[in-house]
Amino acid sequence: MDHAIQALACAIFFFSFLTGMFITFWVFRCRKPVSTTTTTELSSITVVDQIASFDPNLEFSMTELRVATKDFSPEFIISGGNFGTVYKANLSNGVTVAIKRLNPDAFKGFREFWTEMVTLGMLRHPNIVKILGYCMTSSDRLLIYEFFKNGSLDQWLHLEQKQEAATLSWGTRIQIVKGVANGLSFLHSLDKPIAHQNIKSRNVFLDSDFQAHITDFGVARGIDNSTSYASTQSEDTMGFCYMPPEYKEGLTSPTLEADVYSFGVLMFEIATGKRPNLPTFLYGKEIGIAEWASKMLAQDEHMQMLDASISREGGLIEAHVKEYFEIAEMCTSGIKRERPTMAKVFQLLNPIPM
Repeated sequence: MDHAIQALACAIFFFSFLTGMFITFWVFRCRKPVSTTTTTELSSITVVDQIASFDPNLEFSMTELRVATKDFSPEFIISGGNFGTVYKANLSNGVTVAIKRLNPDAFKGFREFWTEMVTLGMLRHPNIVKILGYCMTSSDRLLIYEFFKNGSLDQWLHLEQKQEAATLSWGTRIQIVKGVANGLSFLHSLDKPIAHQNIKSRNVFLDSDFQAHITDFGVARGIDNSTSYASTQSEDTMGFCYMPPEYKEGLTSPTLEADVYSFGVLMFEIATGKRPNLPTFLYGKEIGIAEWASKMLAQDEHMQMLDASISREGGLIEAHVKEYFEIAEMCTSGIKRERPTMAKVFQLLNPIPM
């Protein structure tokens, strides 16, 4: 009898064990996934409810971003443009970041936005501002960037009242130009090249060592093939003064050569201190900055073109100034195919000492 009771008890135990295993398997098999975006899709990116951090050491939420900016109060605005407004935010972990709140029509849907942010979030280059992550709700698209205390190049070139301590030396300007050229060369040389399409002084930020970092990828997108370029161009985006002639004549397809032209205009702006969007006069006639520079160079007046705040002593060598302006003139050629690649531009700039 004892053996019969033991056998019955063992049978009940194994039946209960198998039943439990079956129920557990069925629950896990039928349970609905928490998110439609899987970890395998994002590799090292952590995604929770349309929030992503490209930095494993940085976590944030929409609530925290709103608190850090007092619900995007104007007092935290550090810059703005056609694609959105940038805010300074101190996160709870002590990290200071820049938050770009995109305008509603900057991206139409989550899938497009997510694809582009993953592509740009993976970029790592010393002259490219890191996109640390993004946050998306039904009404908001937020990009989280590195924050740079020295602000934008535009602020340093065009202070309303320039002070001696805030003047960029010739050597520092060369360093900045080389940094931007290096960053653009990197973007253009990727397996799927990226055309920035919004190069201007407001989109170059400076770190504590005055190294340049290209930002504002609001329109930049990865290239799907060799002829489909990375962004959508508009006059409002680049600013009319940075646009190449072919765009002014009606060409709407973005190209890498357009970045080269914009970079050339930026070179003139950095060296002369002139705002490209303000009138430039020569012999009483108003002309664009690229045309003005070309005419000045034809008369060997390259030294007269320099920003008056740049010291003419020390490391300023006339031959290097002339070489600098000649490279900028090559970049702003009215014929697209005659412009050098950014890799070539960076190579030409390298011998100019800082």
